[in-house]
Amino acid sequence: MRACAVAFRAGRDARANAARASAVVRAAAAEGADLVLLPEYAGAFDPRGVGRDLAEPLDGAFVTALREAARAARVVVVAGTLVPAGDRAAGEVVALGADGELLGTYRKVHLYDAFGRRESDDLVAGDPAAPPLVVPVGGLAVGVLTCYDVRFPESARRLVDAGADVLAVPAAWAAGERKADQWETLVRARAIENTCYALGAVQHGPGVTGDALVVGPDGAVLARVDAVALATAEPATDAWAAADLSPAEVAAVRERNPSLANRRYAVVPRPGPRA
Repeated sequence: MRACAVAFRAGRDARANAARASAVVRAAAAEGADLVLLPEYAGAFDPRGVGRDLAEPLDGAFVTALREAARAARVVVVAGTLVPAGDRAAGEVVALGADGELLGTYRKVHLYDAFGRRESDDLVAGDPAAPPLVVPVGGLAVGVLTCYDVRFPESARRLVDAGADVLAVPAAWAAGERKADQWETLVRARAIENTCYALGAVQHGPGVTGDALVVGPDGAVLARVDAVALATAEPATDAWAAADLSPAEVAAVRERNPSLANRRYAVVPRPGPRA
């Protein structure tokens, strides 16, 4: 299975984002992709903050266009968007099948109330006890989490317990001191401790940082896009990190390092302060 983790620069215009995201999906599929991972808030993004003014329902312009692109290109697409949730919004990741049908959604559980930010002022958190989103792609099972979730190893472990051998992490990773290093370290750590692949798709541009990554089940970076360089290029563009993922490689790493079999603790969801 060939996977692409995209470095993508979304703005506030959902229709413009939809057109560019659809073009990325078609181009990646033309190069052999089976799975295209777009970042968090690919539907609409403002580095100053995201809220209900950027949200649209799942039958809105962005997801509708992605469904058409997935169906036309015969590729699975996973992308972050914002949906209305009462007087706030919710960060929702959609998984679309190669037939364009909605395979499932994941609502961001861990809101980014850290480093001086408060996503919970504008967003509603997902239910930590909701069934995990794991979808089959090319002989592998892809589990979905989002951005700040990657700082919580139990989020990834719960997906692996549900059968995931690939972690898909769409992100809009806020810039700051050592933040790019933390992003890569965390994505690689989730791969190592779960002996699984990890894909990190990122927003690029002002206010965000971090490379798009494909990481192997031994923690090696198989492919990357330097998102900082991409954001400063003229003209600004989008790109993706691509690599071939193999069920046999997951099995081989897990045979050499049976840490999942050796563990002694389980993951138990609990409600958060703003769940």
